[in-house]
Amino acid sequence: MRCVIARFPFDLTKSGVLESMKGVKPEEAFGASVIVGRRTYPVKQVGQVVTRQDRRDFSAGEVLRAMSQLGFTCRDLPKAAAPTRVLGPFQQASAMLGAPAAV
Repeated sequence: MRCVIARFPFDLTKSGVLESMKGVKPEEAFGASVIVGRRTYPVKQVGQVVTRQDRRDFSAGEVLRAMSQLGFTCRDLPKAAAPTRVLGPFQQASAMLGAPAAV
């Protein structure tokens, strides 16, 4: 299948991706990931190995689209992940004592 990643056309096949990822140790995946074989790889790592380009040259969306079209299971970033507020020591003590939280 022909797909464009970082403005360059690539002819990718599922067996070709499996072969190129063979022997590659997966990094810890915090965000979007692709399951290749029995391993879960970060999207950027798969894109780097398959295209032999720097990770800064392409977006995770480009690789996710290509891998999903090839039939790999892709997991995207959670949509509703709200940032948590970090409380200081005085705010934590006030919260434990039941005082109203100051904004």
